[in-house]
Amino acid sequence: MTDKVQTTLFFLAIGEFSVGILGNAFIGLVNCTDWVKKRKIASIDLILTSLAISRICLLCIILLDCFMLVLYPDVYATGKQMRITDFFWTLTNHLSIWFATCLSIYYFFKIANFFHPLFLWMKWRIDRVISWILLGCVVLSVFINLPATENMNADFRRCVKAKRKTNLTWSCRVNKAQHASTKLFLNLVTLLPFSVCLMSFFLLILSLWRHIRRMQLGATGCRDPSREAHVRALKAVISFLLLFIAYYLSFLIATSSYFIPETELAVIFGEFIALIYPSSHSFILILGNNKLRRASLKVLWTVMSILKERKFQQHKQI
Repeated sequence: MTDKVQTTLFFLAIGEFSVGILGNAFIGLVNCTDWVKKRKIASIDLILTSLAISRICLLCIILLDCFMLVLYPDVYATGKQMRITDFFWTLTNHLSIWFATCLSIYYFFKIANFFHPLFLWMKWRIDRVISWILLGCVVLSVFINLPATENMNADFRRCVKAKRKTNLTWSCRVNKAQHASTKLFLNLVTLLPFSVCLMSFFLLILSLWRHIRRMQLGATGCRDPSREAHVRALKAVISFLLLFIAYYLSFLIATSSYFIPETELAVIFGEFIALIYPSSHSFILILGNNKLRRASLKVLWTVMSILKERKFQQHKQI
């Protein structure tokens, strides 16, 4: 029964991976094509492209980890593969979260309306500094993850495997405590960008509420583009927050399950849930961005036209 559940979750994970790669690759392809044509890239497109690339890498690492666990458990248990996988998973995980936070911050400064001098100063300069902020996120993520991953004991997973047959030795208990503290540190680091994103969300709500009050006092019945921009930004931010919470919990399941016996099913289930966040959020971003939405509708229309043409040719031959 357990093997059947593992196999089912594994193939579902492959399906989620395929969907996520499709959505994020579409974002990157559309923005890079526009970049080549115009020879410049807008700040929002740079953020979305960086986010898409980080999530493609994250999806590949999660699926690779799941693939090794199911098909090559002996390779999975060795220290070298553990360090490489853990480093790239935590690195791409942190990059994805930081880039999504940068997107929330960008929405906040470009759409919100406040009159504080510091806010106005950042609002006028956000387009100039966003590339440096993204680069800073990369440097910060590498700076945090590389020493932490190096501190992981290479024999930890081997101890977990050995625990099923023998009692834990004192060395394995030390490895377990060290691994747990490192994982706890890496998980707590992600709460910082999450807190920043949450703050941006509440400030956007405050800005929208104040804007609605001004519009009601003005009693104008015309179309309100600022309100629409607020709503689109809030949808993107709140979808990230909800999906991140689910992803964070699944990430904790996948990482903490190494401390109990018979962990494969728990790890695969955690990674299956973890794939939902980078896979589904890309389509929410596509629907919330005018250029990406128009490009997706154009692609969909082209595919439907090709299918109709093939169907017509088949009926004509009959």
